Amino acid sequence: MKNLLFSPITIGNVNFKNRVFMSPMCQYSAQNGLVNQWHITHYLSRAIGGVGAIVIEATAVEPRGRITPFDLGLYNNEQKNAFLELINIIKKFSPDTKIGIQLAHAGRKGSKDKPWLGEKLLTKQENGYDTIAPSQIAFDENSSIPKQINKQELDFVKESFIKSAKMAKEAGFDFIELHMAHGYLLHEFLSPLSNQREDEYGGSLENRMRFPLEIAKSVREAIEIPLFVRISATDWAKDGWDLESSIEFSKQLKLLGVDLMDVSSGGLVPYAQIDSDFGYQTYFSYKIKHEADIFVSAVGLIVDAYQAEHILSSKQADIVVMGRALLSDPYWCLHAAKVLNVDIDWPQQYLRAKHI
Repeated sequence: MKNLLFSPITIGNVNFKNRVFMSPMCQYSAQNGLVNQWHITHYLSRAIGGVGAIVIEATAVEPRGRITPFDLGLYNNEQKNAFLELINIIKKFSPDTKIGIQLAHAGRKGSKDKPWLGEKLLTKQENGYDTIAPSQIAFDENSSIPKQINKQELDFVKESFIKSAKMAKEAGFDFIELHMAHGYLLHEFLSPLSNQREDEYGGSLENRMRFPLEIAKSVREAIEIPLFVRISATDWAKDGWDLESSIEFSKQLKLLGVDLMDVSSGGLVPYAQIDSDFGYQTYFSYKIKHEADIFVSAVGLIVDAYQAEHILSSKQADIVVMGRALLSDPYWCLHAAKVLNVDIDWPQQYLRAKHI
């Protein structure tokens, strides 16, 4: 049987050497939104380790869009130039690894401290900031009540996404992913649990999809490189966003020229009842792939080479996106290829270890 995990795939106008992508995972290690030595080491090691693509962690399109003051940002030239340096370093040592960036806005889940410091709400004296959302509904009792975003601010956020996307292209990114999952701003518009507006951006499914679709359309028109969208396929909560809505949303995004749906779930409400197990979200990616007829990636507790290959061979997804497995093992791809008896390129400096 033909191996799929380490076979190439073309998405949009970009060829990827294999189908293992590194998931965007926040490092909460930036100052003033800038890439630093930690990020260079973190991402370069996974590129050397053989992934087909890296999706740089959630990167804010404006200062209020950060989850924490320590998030990456892409809203000024200093940040763009730092990303340019990161990409040049990765491409120098791993030229066939494609590099994307996840553009994001935290919405009501912003102004928090680092997770390992308790994620407490930060005051202005602690470099905290005001948050915005579709409606004045806090994420939980430890979060601020966000300001309901008005039409002028909607236009500003849209322009911020467009500006960041253009800077990402100028910095040399191969593709862009829009973050519309995990309870952040664009997901907040989609879900009736967080969007209780009474204007054209709230109420019906069509209205709740309106602003995220406007963002996708504007970014698609601004850049010619592949465009991905990460969604939460379900809120895992009664009366929330669900799979049927995600399928319809994916169809609309495909019509706008989105190339791939990155299918995750949850994150909108703290009381979600998530039935998590190995590969627990692949049913969602399978349904979206076949009902919306679009490329999809599967993510969520994918840890084993045989498991990853099965997801692709059974047509549950076109790409597997690895998160915690790659945090644990930067060289997961090199090891997985050996397990599957597939010969892939190793860094020449590591060749002496290839056949042990």
